[in-house]
Amino acid sequence: MHILVTGGAGYIGSHTCIALIEAGHTVVVVDDFSNSHPEALKRVETICETSVPLYQGDVGSRALLEQIFSEHNIDGVIHFAGSKAVGESVEKPMLYYRNNVTASQVLIETMQHAGVHTLVFSSSATVYGDPHSVPIAEDFPVGATNPYGRSKLVVEQIMQDQAVANSAFNAIILRYFNPVGAHASGKIGEDPNGIPNNLMPFIAQVAVGKRSELSIFGGDYPTKDGTGVRDYIHVCDLAEGHAKALETLHGKPGAHIFNLGTGAGVSVLDMVKAYARVSQRPIPYQIVARRPGDVAQCYASPDHAKTVLGWQAVRSLDDMVASSWRWQSSNPHGYREA
Repeated sequence: MHILVTGGAGYIGSHTCIALIEAGHTVVVVDDFSNSHPEALKRVETICETSVPLYQGDVGSRALLEQIFSEHNIDGVIHFAGSKAVGESVEKPMLYYRNNVTASQVLIETMQHAGVHTLVFSSSATVYGDPHSVPIAEDFPVGATNPYGRSKLVVEQIMQDQAVANSAFNAIILRYFNPVGAHASGKIGEDPNGIPNNLMPFIAQVAVGKRSELSIFGGDYPTKDGTGVRDYIHVCDLAEGHAKALETLHGKPGAHIFNLGTGAGVSVLDMVKAYARVSQRPIPYQIVARRPGDVAQCYASPDHAKTVLGWQAVRSLDDMVASSWRWQSSNPHGYREA
């Protein structure tokens, strides 16, 4: 199939491009590089030994999307493009509704006009808010607690409404848990702008000496060691989940929702200890006050994806840490040093 990947130069997007190409698909990318780097796509091309057509621009541009659909025979779209920092979304809600909701609406309308009916959407476990229990299944109540999560929920609802209105539309909604790790080559990985919002790149930057210590937000949660517990999934498992969802459900209209996680909870201190062991570097840390909105535990029930898609995460915590360390130690300044 010919697949348009929006945000294809980003962390999850670039790994998914590799998974798609290795599965025999042809990839076209649109990215505005607001939170990514062109070097990532160059390295995807090196790893896969193929060229990837790139359109630089905003996925909310109808004219740009119309150009892409007219120049390529697109079979489906995987939609990663959007803003993704919870804290920033509270400070700049209009930016998030514009980049995540309005742009997605333009994409769906342009797809319909072009006769493209399969859309895989990058959603988030954030939509579950503070879950009443774990593990979290797809039929749990949803209710985001910040503009980022609400923007994801709104796009999910738009897709489900479109699937009702257009009997050909195939809405595939993937709710990720916590993507970590990097490609086995060490050539691509997570390269956040500024201070990382996620745990593993922060730990990696401490390990490589870029930052002096890690702040652990909260040591008094009702968990085994007092720190928050999350479901960390290797980004390559996640990428393969997208390819599997696309291949399994293409041509099967309707709304389909899946959690993509491991089903295992890992505490912050578990992750710190694993990183120190694998990297053989000290990870200095201090425990500070909880962050508003953080929950004690959040991990997936991945059974639905296994049953319907035949997909499950296979890489271990040590695989996640080793690949992250390989990327970070080989690229201490990320893509910018290229």
